[in-house]
Amino acid sequence: MASAIPADSVGIVTPQQAEFEQGLVLACGRTLERYTLVYETYGQLNPQANNAILICHALSGDHHAAGFHAGDDKPGWWDGYIGPGKPIDTDKFFVVSLNNIGGCGGSTGPTSINPETAQAWGPDFPSLRVRDWVHSQARLADLLGIQTWAAIIGGSLGGMQAMRWALEYPDRVANCVVIASALKLTAQNIAFNETARQAISSDPEFRAGHYQEHDTIPRSGLSVARMIGHITYLSGDGMGEKFGRQLRSGNFTQGNDEPVEFQIQSYLRYQGERFSTSFDANTYMLMTRALDYFDLAREYDHDPVKAFSHAKCNFLVVSFDSDWRFAPARSKEIADALMAANKSVSYAEIESSAGHDAFLLPNARYENVFHAFMKKAANELNITADRNDDNA
Repeated sequence: MASAIPADSVGIVTPQQAEFEQGLVLACGRTLERYTLVYETYGQLNPQANNAILICHALSGDHHAAGFHAGDDKPGWWDGYIGPGKPIDTDKFFVVSLNNIGGCGGSTGPTSINPETAQAWGPDFPSLRVRDWVHSQARLADLLGIQTWAAIIGGSLGGMQAMRWALEYPDRVANCVVIASALKLTAQNIAFNETARQAISSDPEFRAGHYQEHDTIPRSGLSVARMIGHITYLSGDGMGEKFGRQLRSGNFTQGNDEPVEFQIQSYLRYQGERFSTSFDANTYMLMTRALDYFDLAREYDHDPVKAFSHAKCNFLVVSFDSDWRFAPARSKEIADALMAANKSVSYAEIESSAGHDAFLLPNARYENVFHAFMKKAANELNITADRNDDNA
């Protein structure tokens, strides 16, 4: 554990678990008869229960968005933006971050036991859509006594969940923050996801998704899938600035026949190998397909303006100029549709060399835009800071 927890951290946090016995009818037509959601909370729910914020995670995210788990020295994946005085200020807001069904962070998913077979679900876990996550999140809100969210916030796939909330439960969302996201994936994005899935399914250890039964892990395929994905999350300039053509080993001396390894090669292998031991391959397949299937306006005659006409909340839409996986043009499509639907929307394109990953990283202008929107949301809902010791 780090020697000292930063003053602007939510501190030591412990995951919580909610069990749901009422069946959840999924978009695919199947029913998940019972399921578990793992989540964390930061800050305190006020007596009016109007200061709650839902954090929706992206593809490989989970419930641990902020603070530290006991014994760990690495904070949650969005710790830079959640905590006292940060854009998502836990002196004002009660923050809920969960691991979606289908995930591998403790919520019911492919690694969980199928009660009908007493075996791991594996590839037999039902296919999911973004709306399935939203409906399960609404049940968690009911359990926590939250009728209306002060804000629902998400980046990438999380932004898709936030938008779907605004259409499925318009009376339960006051503000919606959509970061580096899209109304639907481009053909290129679907192609990247399919290439990653092919890398996994081509690994002999994948065994058609039944690797748990054989006590194996498709490490090689999952590692390559992560490398493919990771390349798309970075930008060319960002990789150039960080790695260039620097060598990790070997040299180009005339007559030298030793292998040469570039720093970027070593970095990608490290990212892939680390991911292959911490993330479930069936979950990766499931979540990338849910990402592919998402199309916010499909049920609205493919008209995003018509879709957003059902929303009632305020929106903040943010993009990053170097993000080519979810390019600014995709965010502008969201903002344009919201304006055409006469909705309250703020839009900002942030300068960054970090590509798609920029939404997770420190950036002064991004923080200022985010902070200003959340401050406005708190003022409109009459949410004030509670700086007692319980929130310190």
